[in-house]
Amino acid sequence: MTIRVIIVDDQAMVRAGFAALLAAQSDIDVVGEAPDGRKGVEVSRSVHPDVVLMDVRMPEMDGLAAARELLSPPTGVIHRPKVLMLTTFDVDDYVYEALRAGASGFLLKDAPPADLISAVRVVASGDALLAPSVTRRLIADFARQRPATPSGGPSLRLNALTPREREVLELIARGLSNQEIAARLVLAEQTVKTHIGKVLAKLDLRDRAQAVIFAYESGLVAPGDA
Repeated sequence: MTIRVIIVDDQAMVRAGFAALLAAQSDIDVVGEAPDGRKGVEVSRSVHPDVVLMDVRMPEMDGLAAARELLSPPTGVIHRPKVLMLTTFDVDDYVYEALRAGASGFLLKDAPPADLISAVRVVASGDALLAPSVTRRLIADFARQRPATPSGGPSLRLNALTPREREVLELIARGLSNQEIAARLVLAEQTVKTHIGKVLAKLDLRDRAQAVIFAYESGLVAPGDA
C-alpha cells in the first residue's frame, strides 16, 4: 500500500528536497505541498494524505494551529491524517503543544534522509512515538515547568488502569519500545500491544505520544526519573 504524503513548509527548497527524497521511495507518493499552515489544511482536506509533514514556524498559520485544525476537524470532516512535526530544538514548546494536540511525533529538520523516510513509514503504520528517548526528554523538560497535580485532573484517570496497565504506561513514558517492555515484564510482545491498546482506550488517548505526555502530567512518571 502506497503512503500518501503532503509537505507543508514555508521554504520552497525544503519542500522540494523532501519531496524528491520521499518520491524516490516505491512505497511513498507525494501528493501535494503548501507554503503555510492554512494552505496545508486546504490541501490536506482536498487530497486526503496519510501523513502530513508539518513545519512548526510558518506565516499565515503556524504548524501548531494547522495540526489542531487537521486533528480536531469541524463537524462533517471525517479525514484525519497523521501529522509529523518538523522542528529544531529551539521551538520545543510548540512541539510539546503539538503532541498534546495529537501530532504523531516530531523530526528534527537536520535529521539524516534515512530518518525522514523511516519516520514517514512509522507514523503511517500508526506507531506514533518517534525517537522515544528524545521525545521523553522533551516532555520531561516541560513537565518540570508545569508540575503535575496529583490531587486531581489526569491523576484521577489513572484509577481506570489495572496495575499491569500502569506498569506498561510507565515504561512507555520512559522511552521503551514494545520489544523492550516485553523483555522487562517477561511478556509476549503481542500481549504488550494489547495492554497498550487498553491503556489508550481507557484514558481516551490517541496514541503513544499522548500516553507519554499523560504519564508525566498525571505524576505517574516524574522528570528526572531514570
